[in-house]
Parts: sequence; structure tokens; C-alpha cells
Amino acid sequence: MHLRLRGRASARPGLALIAGLLLTVTGASGASAQAPAVATGSTLDLGEALARASAADPAAAGWEARLAAAQSNVDQAGVKPNPSLGLELENFTGSGAYSMLDRTEATLAYQQTVERGGKREARVGLARAGAEVTRRRRDVRRLDLLRDVQAAYAEALAAEAELLIADARLVAAQSAQADVDRRVRAARDPLFAGSRAEATTAQAEIDRDQARAAARNARDVVARYWGGAGDFALNLETFFGVAPPSGERAVAVADLALLEAERDVASSSVRLEQSRAVTDPTVRAGVRYFGDGGDVALVVGGTLPLRLHDNNKGAIDRAISERSAAEADITAERVVREREIARLLARMTASATESERLRAEVIPLAIRAVEQVRDGFNRGGFQYMNVADAERALADARARRVAVLRQFHLDQAALDRLTGRHAALASSNLNAERR
Repeated sequence: MHLRLRGRASARPGLALIAGLLLTVTGASGASAQAPAVATGSTLDLGEALARASAADPAAAGWEARLAAAQSNVDQAGVKPNPSLGLELENFTGSGAYSMLDRTEATLAYQQTVERGGKREARVGLARAGAEVTRRRRDVRRLDLLRDVQAAYAEALAAEAELLIADARLVAAQSAQADVDRRVRAARDPLFAGSRAEATTAQAEIDRDQARAAARNARDVVARYWGGAGDFALNLETFFGVAPPSGERAVAVADLALLEAERDVASSSVRLEQSRAVTDPTVRAGVRYFGDGGDVALVVGGTLPLRLHDNNKGAIDRAISERSAAEADITAERVVREREIARLLARMTASATESERLRAEVIPLAIRAVEQVRDGFNRGGFQYMNVADAERALADARARRVAVLRQFHLDQAALDRLTGRHAALASSNLNAERR
């Protein structure tokens, strides 16, 4: 339902028009009104908004580069130590019998360090665990983005609902002003009553214009997530038509998966530090040339480090403590997550119940009070202030319902983030980016 109200002295709206506006923001069944006339595009639902924002995420390229770097780290971790080639010259020059170059002995040797204790496998395992942490951080960041988009979409819906309330207030103020003007002309009310009614209408117009601007800005905020324009409409049925949450929750959560990946990194670090406690021998083989006589001989040798002082115990103990800390973080996260989910579910249930009671109990009584006061006012039994008070009470009840529903949808965004409800959407967009 779209209204174009111009000027303070417009003709009195019909009762059917007023009733239509009242019903629009009173019941869920009549709440399918679209955005105001400024939103000329097609209706945008939450799923499409999330898909657009996910596809246009400017941070996606950065995360792809981080994943590529992590994979390169895995490749590098599996590389063996480089060998070395050495050349030694003995008896090159000296005094006496060694003053001539023909006594020089030259040795060309090839040397290789042999890794023991599973060092290479431990390095690869640590690098792979680090790559998994990068992937999980990307997933967490993507879910944070979707939560922000969902919250912005809820704010836009609430702004549209507040615009409907502002339209209804303006319609009621114009209708009351027309009644007061008629009574003033008939000398049944003083002149100041007409001025007060005109001021109320002027304020209602300002509030309506402000609500219209706020609704437009809220849509623009949503559209900025994909660089678009806020010329779309919103279906308010999704805003008013809420029900208490069922309590069903997803099992796989990105935050827990990230902590588990960090625990795997700590476990891999333990294995790596334990492997470093094992010494690595170095073997050497070469050829020695004797300048005195031109003979050639094969030379072999090797070295084995001794663990007399450094056995890497401190590094191993540190890695074990970090693994214990990571496991404790997982346990704590599960407790905090379940507690926060329970809190959100309880508050959403309370919000849904309050919204329904406002719709079914409070708002109909407030509408009846407005009708009764208006009828008495037209028959001369009440003053204009009585009409204004009754209409203010109705507007306050509607505004309270919109505020409750706004909090419900913001809590829904937080709950969906905790339970990973939109994880499949994030994963599908990431797979599309790889292809």
C-alpha cells in the first residue's frame, strides 16, 4: 500500500484508507505491504541479499592469496635439506719440503644431512594444519559478513515498518485536523484548537519525511554490500510474520572448527619439537687427489651432533602447554556458545510472544479506543486532546511492536551466525570462485 500525502490542508482521507493503514501494521496477515513508492525495483528477500553480498565480498581475493601462500608453505615443508659440495686443499704451500705446489692434496667431497625422527613429516603436518587454520578463519570471516548483511536487512525492514507507522500518524493527524477545522468554523472549538491540530499535522509530516529518508538510507546500507542501489522493495510479511524459534541448531560451527584447527596446529608443533630432539647425522663422501705422485683415493666420513646440553625439552614442554590451552579453549567455546544460544532463543521467544500479544490484544483495543474517542469528539463529547492521546497510545503500541520485532530479527541474525545457518551459502560462493 503506497500513500502520497501532500500539504497540510489536504482533503480528509476516507475511513477505508485509515483502516487499511491500521491493518497494515496491526496483523501479520495484513503485513504484506511493500516498501514505499521510492523503492521502485523488484522485491529483495534475505536470501538474495546474502547471496549478492557474498558474491561481491572484496576480501575474497585476499583470502585466496592467503590460501595460496599456505599451500606453498606445505610444499616447502616437504623439501629435503640441500646437500653441500666442498673443496679442501691441504699442503697447498708452506716451508721446507712443503714449499712446492707438487705436494698439494685436494679433496672434493659431497655432504648430505640425513633427517631422522620424522622431521619432514612433522613439518608437512604443521604446514597443513596452518593451511586449515587459514581456511577456517576465512569461513569465520565470511559468516561475520553474512551476519552483518542480515542485521542490516533487519534494520531496513524495521525502517519500512516505522515508515508505515509514520504514514498512519499523518493520516490520523490530517483527519483530526479536518474535524477540528470544521468545529472551529462552527464556533464549537476555540481558534487555538485549530492551530494545535495544524501543528500536530506539521510534526506528523516531518516525522513521515524523516521515516521515509531513514528507510531509504537503510536500503542503501544493504545495497552497499554489493555496490548496488537501494531501489528495491521489501516484503514486510517476513518482518511481521514471526514465530518462536524451534530450538533446532546446526552442528558444525565455524568458530569451533577454527579452534579445533588451532589445536591441530599445536599438536603438530608438539610432534615437530619432539622430532627436533633427535639428532641428524651428516654423511660425507669424496675424492682426494695427491699432488706428490698423482694418486687418487676415496674419502668417506660423517658427523653426529651430541645432545649434551640442548635436548629441546623446553620447546617440547611449551608446545604441549599450547596444545593444552587450545583444548581448553575448545571446551570453553562450547560452553559459551551454548549459553549464548540459549539466551538468544529465550529472548526471541519472549519477543515473538510479546509481538503476538500486542497484535492480538493491545493494538485492537487501542484502535477501538481511537474510534470511540473520535465518535465522541464528532458528537461534541470530547476535546481534541482526548483524540490526540488515544491516537498517540495507538501509535506507541505499534511502535513498541516494531521495536520488539526489530530486536527479534537482530537476535535471529546473531543466532544464525552462532549456528552457522548460512555456512552452505558461503561455501557455495567460495566453490564458485575457485571454478
